[in-house]
Amino acid sequence: MNRRELVQKVVLGGAVLVLVPSVLQSCKKDSATNPGGDPQPTKIDLDLSLSDNSVLNTTGGSKIIQNVLIINAGGGKYVALSSICTHQGCTVAYKSSADNIQCPCHGSVFSTSGSVINGPASSALKSYTPSLTGSILTIIT
Repeated sequence: MNRRELVQKVVLGGAVLVLVPSVLQSCKKDSATNPGGDPQPTKIDLDLSLSDNSVLNTTGGSKIIQNVLIINAGGGKYVALSSICTHQGCTVAYKSSADNIQCPCHGSVFSTSGSVINGPASSALKSYTPSLTGSILTIIT
């Protein structure tokens, strides 16, 4: 074996050592998914009587918990939407003065129902149904 063949085999072996683990990792089953591949639902319970959640007791108040944007829409109604912009994954924020949700990265604007008002995002924010029992606000994601 000459020097050229040796160098080629070392380079090829090194590439295999780098690529094979990443390929095998991508085939690994995620423990947070069910057999169908969908993420397992998560339950978020917020006690609105706690000072940490007091912002949600005022109409127009909002808070992000576990990538869910929760908005007090007034009249005892709450809105729960994904806080992740559908354009490129930035975290959105509710602007009560404009009554809309804005992405600080590229300027997408969403309504409080999650629909796109202004792009570049082309798909709506995922919506969740919150339920209020006493002072406990529950959201299943």
